[in-house]
Amino acid sequence: MLDYEITSVVGKHKARKRVGRGTGSGHGKTCGRGHKGSCSRSGATSFSLYEGGQMPLFRRLPKRGFSNYKFATYFEIVNVSQLERFDDGADVGVEQLSSSGLIPNCKSKVKILGDGELTKKLQVTAHKFSKTAEQKIMSCGGTAKIITENPRQRNQKSKFKNQNLSLRQAQDRL
Repeated sequence: MLDYEITSVVGKHKARKRVGRGTGSGHGKTCGRGHKGSCSRSGATSFSLYEGGQMPLFRRLPKRGFSNYKFATYFEIVNVSQLERFDDGADVGVEQLSSSGLIPNCKSKVKILGDGELTKKLQVTAHKFSKTAEQKIMSCGGTAKIITENPRQRNQKSKFKNQNLSLRQAQDRL
């Protein structure tokens, strides 16, 4: 039977392999598992990357380069046209974008891009803006405010990391 000969009736569902039904079936006695050994016993599983003692592929290949995956900052993207759903004169921040379903949660970093048109005056607060997005928000009479982290707070924790000091004691020393 060839691939193009398979119809909706014949060959669509392959019958399961019935083992242990006598030697005449071809899958009797040891049921295709062979004699003895761990793989003949129940509950035996093999490591999927095991190559029979040969040096595995992931150990043969050299480890080179650097992955930025852990350190990269990812931004949720919101276009200016999506901001049209908010009322005229509204304050649009991360919480409002999250509650309206434009971003998954309040912990996300947000970048506003300039795709589309904006006709409403909005006070938009986000982590980043593209130049065109900022221009379009400003041209409607709105404001584009950037959320910034306080780098001084972040450095205070790391500066006294090795000493057993509370944050309050660390601030007093500064």
